[in-house]
Amino acid sequence: MTAQALPREPQQDRSRATRRRLLEAAIDCLASVGWAGTTVAVVAERAGVSRGAAQHHFRTREELVTAAVGYGSEVRMAQMRERLAVRAGRRPSTLDVVTLLGEMYTSPLFRAALQLWVAAASDEQLRAQVVPLETRVGREAHRLTVEALGADERVPGVRETVQATLDLVRGLGLADLLTDDSARRTRLLNQWAATLDTALAAAR
Repeated sequence: MTAQALPREPQQDRSRATRRRLLEAAIDCLASVGWAGTTVAVVAERAGVSRGAAQHHFRTREELVTAAVGYGSEVRMAQMRERLAVRAGRRPSTLDVVTLLGEMYTSPLFRAALQLWVAAASDEQLRAQVVPLETRVGREAHRLTVEALGADERVPGVRETVQATLDLVRGLGLADLLTDDSARRTRLLNQWAATLDTALAAAR
């Protein structure tokens, strides 16, 4: 049985690698050319695979881009957890946390997700796929922020304060779409970190 299974492993590895290339190419396409320019054929070409291979993994463009944003979000959350974990022995500062969140919401992944949200607003079938994804990603981002800040959501107002933090960094990400807003974003995040420290300290 083991001898029979071994020959299939390289093929499985290739299939996973192909899928990952397609997901990464879809994020890149959405971020750079938008929803209208992100077709299965364009993504397949950018990923270096045939259109048939792409459609073997994803039947439609909607499936492909939704899976891509979900995959990208998982990778980004894992990267944030790793960056926070390297500060072993001390809790990351509030500024550390909001700065990392600011980076997440100005990344190519955020630009890709934004293209998907806008398209879903006027496409009922796409919206049906995107809403559960957005709910899951939003819940995970909230959980990660709570853990990183050491916030106690049993205290009245803390949950809303954490959500306000996420809404703030998302809004700053939108402000960065057309022009480089990094200088203003840095000032605002520094101020918000100080405000958040005061709010969380009062809740402890």
